[in-house]
Order: sequence, then C-alpha cells, then structure tokens
Amino acid sequence: MAVPTLTPSSETSAVALPATGSLTTAQTVSSYAFGIYVSGTSDASSDQFNQYYDFNFVSGAVEQVSYAYKKLGGDVLDVELTEESVYTAYEEAVLEYSYILNVHQAKNSLSDLLGSTTGTFDHRGNLVDLGEDNSLTGSQIQLKYPKFKFDYSKRVADGLMTETGLGGSQRIFSASIERGELDQDYDLQSLLSSSATDDANLLYKASDIGNNKVTIRRVYYKTPHAMWRFYGYYGGLNSVGNMSTYGQYADDSTFEVIPPWNNKLQAMAYEDSIYTRNSHYSYELRNNRLRIYPQPDKLLFPKNIWIEFTVEEDPWEEESDRRVGVDGINNMNTLPYANIPYKSINSIGKQWIRKYALAVVKEMLGQVRGKFATVPIPGEQVTLNAADLIAQAKEEKQSLREELIGILDELVYGKLVEKDSERARLAQETLKRVPYGLYIG
Repeated sequence: MAVPTLTPSSETSAVALPATGSLTTAQTVSSYAFGIYVSGTSDASSDQFNQYYDFNFVSGAVEQVSYAYKKLGGDVLDVELTEESVYTAYEEAVLEYSYILNVHQAKNSLSDLLGSTTGTFDHRGNLVDLGEDNSLTGSQIQLKYPKFKFDYSKRVADGLMTETGLGGSQRIFSASIERGELDQDYDLQSLLSSSATDDANLLYKASDIGNNKVTIRRVYYKTPHAMWRFYGYYGGLNSVGNMSTYGQYADDSTFEVIPPWNNKLQAMAYEDSIYTRNSHYSYELRNNRLRIYPQPDKLLFPKNIWIEFTVEEDPWEEESDRRVGVDGINNMNTLPYANIPYKSINSIGKQWIRKYALAVVKEMLGQVRGKFATVPIPGEQVTLNAADLIAQAKEEKQSLREELIGILDELVYGKLVEKDSERARLAQETLKRVPYGLYIG
C-alpha cells in the first residue's frame, strides 16, 4: 500500500505559546481572568490615573511568558497555550500570594483589631471605601504594623465590671418606688415600664425599656436620719461603762482592766446599736418581683425604696452616644486587607510568584492535552503527557503553598518575640563565661 501524500494547510499548531509576550496584550484587561492589576489606564499623566493599574505587574506578566516557554520546552515542541493563559496564571499566582500573606497577617493582628473600623470591598477584593469615620487612614492598611492593645480582654472585663457594679460599659439606671401602707410585694418590671416616659429630664425613658426585661442590680433604702449616729463612735452615746472607775472613754482610746459586767453592758449596747442603726428588714427578688420582710410598718419603714437596674440589650447594637466598636472588625472576614499591591512585593515574593505561575501553566497545559489522549499520525500515534503535567502541577502548587505558609508561621510576632528572648538568653549565658577584667587603681 502506497503511503499517502499529505498536504496540510498549515505546518504549525493553530494554538501555540509565543516565545515572548506582548506588552500591548498584557495591558488589556480581557487578557486576564480578573484584570485586578491592569484595570486602569497606563497613562501616568492622566488626572484619572487608576490606582489599580501597575506597569510592574504588566512587565512581570510579559516576562513570565518567556519563562514558561523555556521551562516547558516551547523551542522544541509547541506548547498549546496562548500568552493570555500565562497572564491569567501569573495573576492567579499574585492573588494566591496576597491571600496567604493576608491570612498570615490576620493571625498576627486580629485580636488587636477587633472593634476597629473596617472597610468596603469590591468584587475583586480591593478596598473601595473606608468610611467617613475611619480612624485607620490610608489605602494600604494591610501593610501597616498595628499598635497592640488588649481589646478582647477589656471587653470581657467590661462585662465582669458591670456584673460586680464596679464600672463597665453598660448603662445602669436608678429609680425609686413609693411603698404602700402595708404592701409587701412589688412587681418592679411593671412599675418601671409603666412609669417610664420620653421626658428628657428622666434618667431612663420608655424607649430604653420597651418590653425588654430589666435586671435589678441593687435594692436599698435609707433609715431615719435621727438614728444614724446614736451609737456611732465619736458622736452620741459612744461608750458604756463604770463612770467612776472606767471613765467615759471609747475602747480605742484607753486600755483598762474592767469587770465582766461592764463587758456585758457593752455587748448589750452593741446589739442595741445594730438594731437601731442597721435595718432589720430584708427582701427577696424573684423574676423582678420584690418581697419585703417583715411586712413594713408605716411609721418605721422608710417611705421610698430605691433600686438600680439595667435594661437588657442586644450585644451587637452600637451605643447611640458613643462608638464601642460593635460595627467594626469582628473576624478575619472584615479585616481591611485588600489585595497586596504588586509593587510592594519584594524579590522573595516575586520568585515565589514565578514558580507558582509556572505550576498553574503546567496544569492548564495538562488540561488542554488531556482532551486528546493520543494524536494519530501516518503509520503511528503520539501519546501526550497530560497526566504527568497535571500531577506535577498539583504537587508543585501544594509544595509552594506549604513552604510559604510554613515560613510565615515561623514569622508571626509571637514567634519573633520567642526568638529574640532566646537570643538574649544565649547572649547572657555567653557573657557569664567571659572573664572579668581586673581593675588596678
């Protein structure tokens, strides 16, 4: 059988990666999947120069074409990719690097940024608007070193101080109720809700309570003023004793031997003082219902009972008169970290990006060649290496990511402090073995 004569219309692949990239093509947004770093004009003199255009990124993407062409043997056998495929891979590598770096920085600073101002991001992850009340000025916050605080611990302390009555950030209101003639039970929740109005002179308003459950913090009342210092030190009848031998002196001013009956009189006076000066009334509080023990006497029991209370509020509502950070950063998602500017990535990062972009290009090429397991030729067939390319690409991508994450984990601020501490300790150990010089005067 005679071998047929082939007359192909073209002796080159319909799609083949060029040896070099095109600066014009690399500056086109449509050459990328997202076009994050080329989404503006390249005219630096323009008044509307877009901050998201970076000529350095474009140059790096162009050079990546030559790098991928050489590494994949494009000068020996055609690489079935376009230069736009390489540009997309390069953009993915930069974004992956930015992602890993931002996650690393989030580990470093999230606990110190909780409650701080966050920002608004577009669909590309770029920071669009930080808001008028933003205290973190500037558009490159992800590159700044934050001042360390103990905000989370302070939030916990605020809650504890509110519960113990020593401060805190929750408002504590006060009110008084007028006791009835012989009333022993009072529904404080109903009394507070019914007495609240929107009068500006009141400490609490109807809008503060609404139908929210109030928490009673304190119940107290004042005894008649005439009784206050009846048996108190240095005022009134402050000593009881034998007026001929013991003298009218308080126990903390003289020290004398006295007969036992004198101590008995003092004990009786002490008990009477407790009964007179201190209230012998008590109360219990259940579900904001107050019960007074014993049943109050209209002559001896004070007319008004004072209470302090707080109104339950949603923990995610911002204060109306001051900012406490509820609307600020609450987790890694709201950290104002945009994509890292390409110009801020140093040589270490750019080399990582080149390797990662090459791995992505390999994966793309493997996907393309995988569509045809073999290519028939006259009298023979060529088997493509799609599976090998995909396997290599996945392994290289995983290795590069693990390497970068591992390095960054060793560079968190806590680790750096540990290393500095260890270095200082070793320096001290070394100095201990250095002989001291002798001073001769």
